[in-house]
Amino acid sequence: MRIAVGVDERTGVAERVVEELRERGHEPIVHGALSAEERDDWAWASEAAARDVAEGRADQAVVCCWTGTGASIAANKVRGIRAALCGDAPTADGARRWNDANVLALSLRSTSPAELAEILDAWFAGEPSADDADRANVAHLDEID
Repeated sequence: MRIAVGVDERTGVAERVVEELRERGHEPIVHGALSAEERDDWAWASEAAARDVAEGRADQAVVCCWTGTGASIAANKVRGIRAALCGDAPTADGARRWNDANVLALSLRSTSPAELAEILDAWFAGEPSADDADRANVAHLDEID
């Protein structure tokens, strides 16, 4: 899969995210602080990664900032994006299952390399739920302005 990655600074697990994705056989598309040509602020980096997903250049994205909150807010402003801030593997699994999340948001401050690996394992193993109620909730998101 092509995975867009947007980070606002090269700290914490920022560069490890790209390494982990490559180790799992994915093709990272880098934005923000990981790209010499782009603005590295969290709103711009997260928007760029989210737009890659929304416009079909990437299958999913990972966005990161110090807390992960700003990155998730910026990504969620892009139509069609369902970004989830995940601090652990069960939350990542639930975000994929119940919310059909297509953008993973992470905190550069609080995500350890070990947690990153667990979160990514759960994220990529997760599948969207086929339950009618879960699908209805995800479909309703497109109706909310």
